[in-house]
Amino acid sequence: MTGPDAKKALRAEIRAARDAFVASGPPPIVVPEQFRARLEHGLTVTSFVPIGSEADPAPLARAAVDAGCVLALPHVTNRSEPMRFLAWDAGEDLIAGQFGLLQPHHTAPELAPDIILTPMLAFDAKLDRLGQGAGYYDGAFARFPDAWRVGVAWSVQQVEDLPVDPWDMKLNAVVTEQGWITR
Repeated sequence: MTGPDAKKALRAEIRAARDAFVASGPPPIVVPEQFRARLEHGLTVTSFVPIGSEADPAPLARAAVDAGCVLALPHVTNRSEPMRFLAWDAGEDLIAGQFGLLQPHHTAPELAPDIILTPMLAFDAKLDRLGQGAGYYDGAFARFPDAWRVGVAWSVQQVEDLPVDPWDMKLNAVVTEQGWITR
């Protein structure tokens, strides 16, 4: 099976595996030294609030704040508009957005990311990423090609090989509860 049907089937399979893994009570993501080494005062790091059984990037976001980085979260209004990254101070209230997202209020300043912490459904050893299918992160990667793209996932989300499309952009690294993966 190839194309959209292959991605749809893989998404369902990985969601089920991820849900079962999280139900077993996995250990938290530990911040790798390789990630800490990239953090510099004043960099903008985008994080996200996990939905369902997504891996939680909170330890990475805390490390970024401790290093003097500025945090931003994704903000989505509708499918025809690109995802924006809006400034967010940990502890500020978030509002409900599209697709179950918790996001900053639309009046928060838009920031250009230096590091993009990225949710996903699956990844492979080549650091290809399979997302939810709406293309928001692929669009953000294209808008900010110099941003360092770090996937945040559970180890059970790694697959042998992913079907990729020409617009899919590779990650620079992935962090799981088992450690750090780079190419």
